[in-house]
Amino acid sequence: MQNTAHLLMIRPVRFSYNEQTAVNNAFQQNDTNNDIASMAALEFDAFEKKLMENGVDVTIVEDTPEPHTPDSVFPNNWISFHEDGTIVLYPMFAENRRAERKLHVLQTIEKKFTIQQKIDLTDWEATNQFLEGTGSMVLDRVKKIAYACLSPRTAIQALNCFAEKTGYTIVAFHANDRKGLPIYHTNVMMCVADQYVVICMDSITDTHEKELVEQTIQQTGKQIIPISFNQMEHFAGNMLQVKNNKGEKLLIMSTQAFESLSDEQIQMLEQYNRIIHSNITTIEKNGGGSARCMLAEIFLPFKITV
Repeated sequence: MQNTAHLLMIRPVRFSYNEQTAVNNAFQQNDTNNDIASMAALEFDAFEKKLMENGVDVTIVEDTPEPHTPDSVFPNNWISFHEDGTIVLYPMFAENRRAERKLHVLQTIEKKFTIQQKIDLTDWEATNQFLEGTGSMVLDRVKKIAYACLSPRTAIQALNCFAEKTGYTIVAFHANDRKGLPIYHTNVMMCVADQYVVICMDSITDTHEKELVEQTIQQTGKQIIPISFNQMEHFAGNMLQVKNNKGEKLLIMSTQAFESLSDEQIQMLEQYNRIIHSNITTIEKNGGGSARCMLAEIFLPFKITV
């Protein structure tokens, strides 16, 4: 399956601008507002409510005040869940983000779902080789293709290790923002859904790499829906297609991302799924991530209760 009706979200307790991640996340802006944490919590609650109202099953785990993990609202970077019961733990660039791998999160997941095996890639942190989950990789789960733009957060060695342990094929490339800086996470410049791919093709500067990405997408039979640099900067690449409890497909994004799209792009996307968006401006501005980053997809089998 490419999409799921089950998501993990971490409710932030002490959300704030993270100086450790800002060194290579050009999307972050330091907000001087003193109410960042409370504003982020309100945005989170409204987003969660909107997902629930649209029939999406969301497992909410409350973050802990200590250790302080300012980016805990973005769980998709440190863990991924797979249909065969596998979870993968990932090596994180920022030291304070490594502390997001909190035991109580997994304990909550295990109350509802079955974890059959764990692939732990976190040893790569010791050699400064990072791979930040489904931020670093955008997965075509049906074709088992992992698209990844290389950056300080996404190392080819760790990518190859992921591929070896999971059977995914890696499509690696370089993508830069309009200032020529490496884009820190692949999931801000592309989104893979079941029948289409939203992507900022202009960010892939190498001709051969761009051809490889285009050809791979076309070979999977998906329509390419291009977005501009400006739309990417408004998080229009940071979308996630999910299902609800009726099997209806939904495309989740932020309000900022939605408002950056043209009428034509919205019509193209709505041919495939209904669009759901929520205002998460405080989280986007200070965290440098958007709606997709806040959602860790759960593909694990349900726990059988007798």
